[in-house]
Formats: sequence, C-alpha cells, structure tokens
Amino acid sequence: MNPLLKHLPPSAVALILQLTAFVIVVFSIRLFGLHPAPIISALLCGALAATFSYFIGLARWWLFIQFLFAPALVLMLALAIPPGFFLAAFLVMLVVYWSTFRTQVPLYLSSDKVWQALETQLPAGQPFTFVDLGSGLGGVLTHLARTHPQGSYLGVEAAPLPFLWSWLRIRLGGYRNCKVQWGSLWDCDLSKHDVVFAYLSPVPMERLWHKAKEEMRSGSLFISSTFPVPDCPPQKTITVDDLHHSTLHIWQM
Repeated sequence: MNPLLKHLPPSAVALILQLTAFVIVVFSIRLFGLHPAPIISALLCGALAATFSYFIGLARWWLFIQFLFAPALVLMLALAIPPGFFLAAFLVMLVVYWSTFRTQVPLYLSSDKVWQALETQLPAGQPFTFVDLGSGLGGVLTHLARTHPQGSYLGVEAAPLPFLWSWLRIRLGGYRNCKVQWGSLWDCDLSKHDVVFAYLSPVPMERLWHKAKEEMRSGSLFISSTFPVPDCPPQKTITVDDLHHSTLHIWQM
C-alpha cells in the first residue's frame, strides 16, 4: 500500500478511492460530452474504485463493497426510500459494529461445532479460567459454562448490542461461573487466564500475539479461531467440519 495511505484505516482509504473514482468518471463524462444513465455512471465508479482498491492492496472483501457502493446508492435514491430508514439502519449498525472502524474486527459468530472442538482443549477434572476476547453474543461462554462447569468464564466485548445480548443471556440463563464485561480486549490482563480464545480478524493477530507472549503464564493455551498469527505456526490445529471449515490454531505458552 502507498506509504501515504497505509497509516489510515481501510474504511478511510476506501472512501478516498470512491471519491477519486467519482471525480474521474464525472470529468471523463463531461470531457467527452457523454450522457449515460445514472446506473451506468455508478457502475463505472464502482468498477474504477474496485480496481484502485485491488492495486492499493485492500482486502478482497473491500473490492465487492467498492464495486457495489455507488450502484446501490443510485438504486436507493431511485426507490425514494424515506430518510428515517437510513437513520434507523445506521443506528443499528452503530450499536452492533461499534468499534469496527477503529479495530477492524467485525462481529463474527462461531459455530456450535467450534464450541464442541473447544471443549476438547479445556483442562479436565480441575478448575480453570477461560477468557473469550471479542465474545460477541456469548455463545462460546454459555456453551462451555454448561458443559464444563468447573471452569470460570469471562467474555470481553466492545460493541454495545452484543454486550447487552450476552449479558442478558448469562443473567437469564443463571450461569454463575460466567460473566461478560464491556471494554477493549487490549485492557484485559491475560495473565489471569488458563485458556485465551479469540475469533477476531487478520488485522490484530500480530499485536495480540505479542500481548499474549508478554502476559500469559507458562503452560496456558492461546487459541485463535480461523485467523493464524503471522509468521508463527501453531503447535496444533483442529479443522472443524462446519459451514466455514473453521480451524482452531492452538499454542501452548
């Protein structure tokens, strides 16, 4: 990525590329005296923005967003959808993906087969502590708290709605060995836990690995679902037969 852009969040880079594509398309249309339909202009903007994103080095899923953004905007304007709908959608997205802009960690929900695979890695016949970094809706916590009641479980979640959902799930379910706290995973002291689990994104894994090496006790387990640590092969992997063919990457510290 261009040195001038690499320090910006991907969302900011994507916006810059969208605006650049828009300016180029509008300038070209006026230069050649063309009069394309709005949807054609939007498709040209999308294709150009996606091309720029590819060469800049944005993640592949950004290419689809870049291509569809302008055409979707044109279609929504054509349908004359009331502005209140977009405000409501924005507020819902805000409470669900609260810190995604900053952390680049969206809400991923692990499958029940991943939960079952996690069961096999928990200490048997003795008390232990488990923390889920980015615990989402609390599925991992409540499942393991039910199947392995000798453990003590903590979830850390930064997004308001998933936090509230998981808090209610734990309280209403009566899980006394389980709790969730609202906050950043970077403020969590990993030295207090025997098993650290994370299902985040590729972006924070290198930084999280450094945090784990500095804080986790000898003999404790660090487990990442799907996303490996760059340049640090796991000591063990478990491939899960779920929809996404998830893989648990496991390190003993």
